[in-house]
Amino acid sequence: MKFIYGKQDWKTFERGEENCYLMTNGLGGFSSLTAIGSCSRNDHALLMACVKSPNHRYNMIHRLEERLAFTSGKIHISSQDYKPHNGEGDKEAIGGKGSGAGDPCGTETARREEGYLYQAEFSFEDYPVWSYLVKGVEIRKTAALMQGGNGVGVSYEIRNGAREDVVLEVLPHLQFVPKGTLLERTQQFVVEGQSIFSEGKRLYCETNGCFRELSPVFHDHLYYAYDACDGRRETGSTLVNHSVTFTVPAGEKGILNLVYGMTPELPSVEELCGDIRRHREKLAQQAGFEDEAAKTLAVNAHQFISYRASTAKQTILAGFPFFEDWGRDTMIAVNGCCLATRQYETAKSILQTFRAYCKKGLMPNLFPEGEENPGYNTVDAALLFILSVYEYYRKTKDSVFVKSMYDTMADIIEWYRKGTDFGIKMDTDGLIMAGRDYDQVTWMDVRVGEILPTPRHGKPVEINAYWYNALCIMEELGHFCPERAEDYGALAMQVKESFGKFWNGEAGCLKDVLSGTGADTQIRCNQIWAVSLPFSVLPPEKEKQVVDVVFRKLYTPYGLRTLDPADEEFKPFYGGSQLDRDLAYHQGTVWVFPLGGYYLAYLKVHGYSEEARGHVKEQLEYMKAALGEGCVGQLPEIYDGGNPVSSKGCFAQAWSVGEILRVYDALKEDGGV
Repeated sequence: MKFIYGKQDWKTFERGEENCYLMTNGLGGFSSLTAIGSCSRNDHALLMACVKSPNHRYNMIHRLEERLAFTSGKIHISSQDYKPHNGEGDKEAIGGKGSGAGDPCGTETARREEGYLYQAEFSFEDYPVWSYLVKGVEIRKTAALMQGGNGVGVSYEIRNGAREDVVLEVLPHLQFVPKGTLLERTQQFVVEGQSIFSEGKRLYCETNGCFRELSPVFHDHLYYAYDACDGRRETGSTLVNHSVTFTVPAGEKGILNLVYGMTPELPSVEELCGDIRRHREKLAQQAGFEDEAAKTLAVNAHQFISYRASTAKQTILAGFPFFEDWGRDTMIAVNGCCLATRQYETAKSILQTFRAYCKKGLMPNLFPEGEENPGYNTVDAALLFILSVYEYYRKTKDSVFVKSMYDTMADIIEWYRKGTDFGIKMDTDGLIMAGRDYDQVTWMDVRVGEILPTPRHGKPVEINAYWYNALCIMEELGHFCPERAEDYGALAMQVKESFGKFWNGEAGCLKDVLSGTGADTQIRCNQIWAVSLPFSVLPPEKEKQVVDVVFRKLYTPYGLRTLDPADEEFKPFYGGSQLDRDLAYHQGTVWVFPLGGYYLAYLKVHGYSEEARGHVKEQLEYMKAALGEGCVGQLPEIYDGGNPVSSKGCFAQAWSVGEILRVYDALKEDGGV
């Protein structure tokens, strides 16, 4: 799917920063800028390199400043906001003044590069392309990220229709700092030939333009509107120490190529573009979707797949630009991002990695880095691991793999029965208890000091649905390892009987948790997984009631609300300080990924009928609009709970993409999508 944006999409500077692109390199590195080429976040970068996969990231080239020189003066085709410094605009930032009217936080800014005024188009299919028209000069700019390496290429195709020679000047704004870190004025940069060295990192350059060292210029107080909205650091700094210029005579054409990378031998821009196209074409063919939105999601799902140096295997990054590879997120995302897209070997690699780190029946929520130990503060990752192994088997019929995993799966069940860390233990009624003190171990895991905004200690509904399904899976797969076979079926029957305690007859749906507190009867999206999972823990009539209540109370076109808007604790807006965001995170905020469970549950309770499938396909059309907003071709983490119109949190989230892909895959299995 090709996404095309025109001048109407940047009527103002602020409108131009609403959308961004994402390219990833399979190592944890990425490239992401806005549709007008600016950085609206600290974590935006033309080249965010990863020196140790997948989390040791360095913002090498933050952005490019681009100017077109005529005899009458220079005109920016680049765009960037700067914030006032000590009551004055940044004296070193070159550009026209902007009012700042309409910026997401209502904050007035001082100076701007306003190249968006000359921008004619932005498009993204396999990589981003910008087009500009300035006084009869047409420029087509293309950027491509190196696959499997830390490098980026940019080309400028210039048609000079002016009556004078023009010079394009490109000024890379450098940082050479760990992702999210502020560049300090004291950091030293050295230019050696056509390479730049700083803080032990070297960046090489290949270009057919004129590379020229400059006296270093420090650009202070770049302004990041979207970080300002979220209470993050709203300014940043860069250093410019060289330029690349390219002259095009009047009436002629020319192409400036510019490639930066962390190895001496660098491919051409054309080669980088070709590698990306071939890579994405292969992914699309392997996934086998016909629907354009499904095909786009299948290809972009692979942007979350990364090599992990510490395990020498594949992993899934939870979201860009903020998150790393987490156990819970991975176990949810792998089913859609890998299995629904037929990336079976990748799925196997990921599951093997997690098996190696299983401890006391728990899967790591955070992988170890260096000398650090893994973090295991999650109740759902281990149960979701069993579900993922089962889904892998359903797709591949790989009995050898199941046999290799069975002991680990049995070990998980045993630890959950007798009790493990974080208060995780089976009660006498067969249901699983989890959480204690300040340990939040479900996905609604926010803790603010001694405040638990969404306390779920006790018996969470989705955890016990996972538990029931895990027991049913162990029974079904038991013939692969008869020596380990136990009476999982009998325990599953006890759990199914006890699960009736979750039924809220007054509301006609499931309680969110069994804890003896007011949290029990709050209407939340977690109940949908009791219906969507392969083994039914509820009778059909109650499954139907759950789906109906979730639709009436929690459904939006872009995700499910985490709390009923009628609840007095409902928060309609997500934003502001870290505290404000944490208090709203699971208190009504719309999350995309539970929508996949809702659609799968809807199909299930309606018997996958033609009418039900048609209805879900109609509702999935909403996703096409979502794909064009925020990060192009991706689905975000969250939206506001009140009116979900703008993507928030991570602009690209693995389990959001994965869960919607599972729906497309289910529809394909039952008639083709």
